[in-house]
Amino acid sequence: MIVHLTENGWEIIYHRAHALLAAQIAGHWRKENVPKRFYETLAAIAQHDDLEREWEQDRLTKAGAPLDFTLDRESSIEHLTRLIEGAFYRGRWVALMTSMHTSFLNESRRGTSAEWNSFLDELRQQQKQWQQELGATKEEVDKTYTFMRWCDRLSLILCQRQLPANERALEITNGPDGKRYEVVQRSDGYLNVTPWPFDEEKFTVNVEASCISQVTFPDNDALTQVLKQAKIEVLEWTFVQS
Repeated sequence: MIVHLTENGWEIIYHRAHALLAAQIAGHWRKENVPKRFYETLAAIAQHDDLEREWEQDRLTKAGAPLDFTLDRESSIEHLTRLIEGAFYRGRWVALMTSMHTSFLNESRRGTSAEWNSFLDELRQQQKQWQQELGATKEEVDKTYTFMRWCDRLSLILCQRQLPANERALEITNGPDGKRYEVVQRSDGYLNVTPWPFDEEKFTVNVEASCISQVTFPDNDALTQVLKQAKIEVLEWTFVQS
């Protein structure tokens, strides 16, 4: 989960909600430039964090505060395997994109153990097999995954409240066209992305956040109960072309 400290306690955004925000952003991309398998790609973006079930896992720091995902323990190979297997039920393209995202996030673990080396090698082989079965080129696959990662990154920037003050630009990442993209929050609160990659000149996206006032918790059950009763706040961002 994405945890943000506020004046009144904690603002918590579930990872699956962040993924849905990323899919909203993807849905506004200029239609003439979207991936060929656009709807399958949207499904992959929306579900790539499906195994993050905050109410069922250990989600407290040693001090008893809600645990932000950046401080979370590393996912296990079993956990990641289940994620890809779950994506496969939606189709090979969804599984391929999910597998590539898993590779991107975990390639740094190569060399830490024989198990991780084997797992990462299996991912590469699996991706190659699915690509061939689907009749897709490596360029098509790479560009589509870059699109997915771009939308995921912008969603994280919003959910983590990383937008700089004073209209300073923040790099998102390179897009599927190889161009560098930046986001700026204007003085009127609207957001602008340059170069502008979207169809509409103005649109709004949103995510739901759970707001809780209790600062620390004795155990995970206590956190779960508070989260289930938490006030839900809808966070919105409006993008405009300027």
